[in-house]
Amino acid sequence: MQVQVNTSNGIENKDSLERWANEYLNESLSRFRQDVNRVEVQLRDNNSKRGGPDKRCTLEARIAGYDMVAASHDAPSQDEAFRGATQKLINLLDHTLGKLDRHQHRDRDTIRRDTTSTEVE
Repeated sequence: MQVQVNTSNGIENKDSLERWANEYLNESLSRFRQDVNRVEVQLRDNNSKRGGPDKRCTLEARIAGYDMVAASHDAPSQDEAFRGATQKLINLLDHTLGKLDRHQHRDRDTIRRDTTSTEVE
């Protein structure tokens, strides 16, 4: 899964942030790897002042063959904003992909085994 990070001027350490975001999102969203092609991260410093929900993180997930979904979270720190947006995105992907599975019967890999081939005698 490709991760692209975009930041506003108030966000520091963009290189280390990109590496960390790539690892964190690939691990957190690993169960959606088959469906999500790319995640765009947008981190903003809303008012460049300290205190209050100053940082905003928006995550946009591109689902193969479907519309993109987005989740955002405001928090006092960029770490809290990023983690909050990630959790919201996980919930949104669970809901969205669950609906697609129920209504469109998409082809997916499964860990279930063929129960008809293992007969007990």
